[in-house]
Amino acid sequence: MLAFLIPLPPFLLWLITISMRILTLNLNGIRSATNKGVAQWLAATQADVICLQEVRAFPEQVPTEWQTLGYHAEWYPAEKPGYSGVAVLSKTKPKKVTRGINSTFDSEGRVLQADFNGFSVVSTYIPSGTSSAERLAIKLKFMDEFLAHCRSLRKSKREFVFCGDFNIAHQQIDLKNWRGNQKNSGFLPEERAWLTTFLEAGFHDTFRHLVGPEAVHYSWWSNRGNARANNVGWRLDYHFTTPGLNKAAHSPVIHADQFFSDHAPVVIDYDV
Repeated sequence: MLAFLIPLPPFLLWLITISMRILTLNLNGIRSATNKGVAQWLAATQADVICLQEVRAFPEQVPTEWQTLGYHAEWYPAEKPGYSGVAVLSKTKPKKVTRGINSTFDSEGRVLQADFNGFSVVSTYIPSGTSSAERLAIKLKFMDEFLAHCRSLRKSKREFVFCGDFNIAHQQIDLKNWRGNQKNSGFLPEERAWLTTFLEAGFHDTFRHLVGPEAVHYSWWSNRGNARANNVGWRLDYHFTTPGLNKAAHSPVIHADQFFSDHAPVVIDYDV
């Protein structure tokens, strides 16, 4: 919801504040989510930038509803059909778009960076490690390469917001049944330690910063055992920001009442 003021002379431009709404959502398949009305709902949020994960479609397979929302769309599908894939939709066309992190994982379509004036938004989808020991090893390798990439980006002094599904609950407050999940991927000690190291590299968990350390919020629920109805969830979806954007953030919302996928949309506004 870019709130532009009446044009001012150059010496008054510093008075302008633009409110920028950024939304992230793991779709768990764009075609399925579209059938549930997600495209129209997203447009109604008036988000300025929308980060999507698990698109699971090539651009030519994206339903036509997405072409009429008034957004510029950048897609980064996986090479494997019906798998992974991320996207960034924005009201303003990015000045530059970077797909991937120069990694062997780039074929899976997991990191898409869109550069705007003074800041960058990165739609991020870290692999799940729950299906097998092999997939967990792949996840951990990706995390190491992604961290190295993010450390390199911090050298640019740009402001960043990394939005997406990180497939890790950081603290006990971030999942309902933390005691029973300490040996499960998503809450393993090494995964949680990695997320701490990521934050120490110069990023902030902005949603947690805004709601406080004791607030209970989840963004993902298993499709099994009435988990969502009973609010037995995990907070896996994040806005990780550099210090400037973290200070500018406000109005955090997880739309747990929206059932487009097993994830809920996470929205934060930034005054830039």
